[in-house]
Amino acid sequence: MTDHSKISDLFDRWEKVWHEGQYDLVPSCVGDHYVRHDEGGDRTVTREAYAAEIAAVKKERPDIRVVVYDHSFGDDRAWFRFAFKWTDTATGEPRSRAGMQSYRTEAGKLVETWLSMQPLGSSWAGKPQERWTSRQPIG
Repeated sequence: MTDHSKISDLFDRWEKVWHEGQYDLVPSCVGDHYVRHDEGGDRTVTREAYAAEIAAVKKERPDIRVVVYDHSFGDDRAWFRFAFKWTDTATGEPRSRAGMQSYRTEAGKLVETWLSMQPLGSSWAGKPQERWTSRQPIG
């Protein structure tokens, strides 16, 4: 498998974790420790702790989707221009928040990420990709 195929396969699995709740895939996606640089600051979490964080987000926002507008893969790096989209459970109103995320991988697993988010209500122009690793926009 080429390096591009490996990283594409990794993010195909990671998308299943986020969209289908396939948490049994987390050990094949995330290293023992995952360094996160995000709005909460810099922190290191175990793969189990991060899986629990994702599950908590999905419980609070059951229909949350991560829609990708553009991405690029390197040997051990990836970045995504994406948006979170969900329905506010209290009001029924659609919500969105655009962001950029870069990843560093080791041995085919996520080990570090940098996340930059735009304000609530932000989104990207254009149509998102059909899947995280595809190049074709939806419809």
